[in-house]
Amino acid sequence: MKLKLVAILTAPLLLGACAGTSAPRLSAASPTFEHGMVSAADPRAAEAGAEILRAGGSAADAALATLLALTVVEPQSSGIGGGGFLIHDDGKGGVESFDGRETAPAAADGTWFYVDGKPLTVPQAIPGGRSVGVPGNIRMMAEAHRAHGKLPWSALFQPAIRLARDGFTVTPRLAAFLDRFKASAALTEAGRAIYYQPDGNPIPAGTTLKNPDLATFLEQVAAQGPNAFYTGANAQKIVDAVTLAPRNPAPMTMADVAGYKVKERTPVCTFYRAHKVCGMGPPSSGATTVQGVLGMVERFDLRGLGKDDPRGWHLIAEAMRLAYADRERYLADPDFFPVPTAGLLAPDYLAARSQLIAIDRTMPSVEAGNPKGVKVALADTLTPDVVSTSHFVAIDRAGRAATLTSTIESAFGSGLVVNGYFLNNELTDLSILPERGGRMVANKVEGGKRPRSSMAPTLVYAPDGKLRLAVGAAGGATIPAQVLKAIIAVIDWDMTAQDAIALPVIFAPGGQTVFVERGSPHEVMIPFLQALGHTDVQLRERSFKANAIEVKDGRLLGAADPRSEGVAVSE
Repeated sequence: MKLKLVAILTAPLLLGACAGTSAPRLSAASPTFEHGMVSAADPRAAEAGAEILRAGGSAADAALATLLALTVVEPQSSGIGGGGFLIHDDGKGGVESFDGRETAPAAADGTWFYVDGKPLTVPQAIPGGRSVGVPGNIRMMAEAHRAHGKLPWSALFQPAIRLARDGFTVTPRLAAFLDRFKASAALTEAGRAIYYQPDGNPIPAGTTLKNPDLATFLEQVAAQGPNAFYTGANAQKIVDAVTLAPRNPAPMTMADVAGYKVKERTPVCTFYRAHKVCGMGPPSSGATTVQGVLGMVERFDLRGLGKDDPRGWHLIAEAMRLAYADRERYLADPDFFPVPTAGLLAPDYLAARSQLIAIDRTMPSVEAGNPKGVKVALADTLTPDVVSTSHFVAIDRAGRAATLTSTIESAFGSGLVVNGYFLNNELTDLSILPERGGRMVANKVEGGKRPRSSMAPTLVYAPDGKLRLAVGAAGGATIPAQVLKAIIAVIDWDMTAQDAIALPVIFAPGGQTVFVERGSPHEVMIPFLQALGHTDVQLRERSFKANAIEVKDGRLLGAADPRSEGVAVSE
């Protein structure tokens, strides 16, 4: 099938990465809104954040209260047993990012996931103690609250405490997860006692579920501060859960838990069609992947092609293949490996990568590029997709914005329960193999290391410097694909954030495979994609989950993925 070419823009706009520089500040007047807003993947969590806004809390306060509430009502996806990334705008264009990613115990090394000299598969490595990293969310909350909180620390916990103590209604989504992932959620007696009936079946949708142990523990952290999590009885319970796990017990110490520190990272920002896009740098691959794709497609007339032309989605997929190839080779914890962030987003590098893309044909193969700043010969590594994670956004009346992605990795994490919450399995985001083909893997296991992540909390600013969009998503390696698709839809196709999030996702994580959503309008594009040379187009279930708030004409407009149970709630 021969496809007609359209005009292509030949000169990309300047793409300037601010990685490695001071936090970006935009010259825009501080906006004010009649009401603040929260968008989250669960209505009870969104309402918890909105409650905090009504009480005079900041966007950071609201986002942190939402995280706590999600610990209760969305235990399969995120919570205080995991970690997260927060991008914050102070209402005047001052952008900060907080790294609350989990860390490996000091004893971890390249053979961490080996048994009898042989590496475990990822499914074998997930359950139990060996996959657990020291949780970072509570320390991240404390640092963000110190910097940007308005209400007392204890106030942020009250909505979650009520939900845990008084109970909440089990939704169809949670019931389905409990049924599908019983091996994880019911791994321990504590998990079975909270989420399953005496006959072993999961608590059905519509049931009121209470979690008194979690309520009591949240009260302790509310009253005593973050040290109640990282020292004392809770820290000992984490250590015991990991070292005495029924599956894959592993060494973790009280010093590992007590020594956790949140990192304030420099945000990574570039320009796309005169819009500044700011995201989370390494150990997240979110910003480099999202912004790398945007930089490569900027020379093409996506506006002229429109959202229904398969050639536009072909271009996005081709750029994604290249960006994900770079992601697999170069992204890791920058405290352990010199990630070439600036080189990956340099205008000349992205221009050269973009020249590999053609509108009328598919690249026969892709491989990582050679950006400036590479100091070691590295091997690629593959990280499997996961079904968990949660994203949420808050903007307050003063225009302060918080976009935060939190995760425990796989559904119900490691399956280990401490004080009513699930511990993560984030260490399986590190490479099981420390090397490939005689070359070191940048994302290999090391003591104290933070695993590479796909989480991509993002802020987008209009050409006048004012905040235009706060967005993020859940869904493992698909997260950058969801976020960049939403940004393109808002900027190039003039869509609302709600319509942009609802658009089908094309996911091309390197290699030849392109995933298209089953049952979506993109299914009719498959023959066109195949005619362009995409020989391996596969259908993927519609399990995506994104949330956003956009600023338009001085108003806040919420957006939540129609594939999820998410909502946006105004204060």
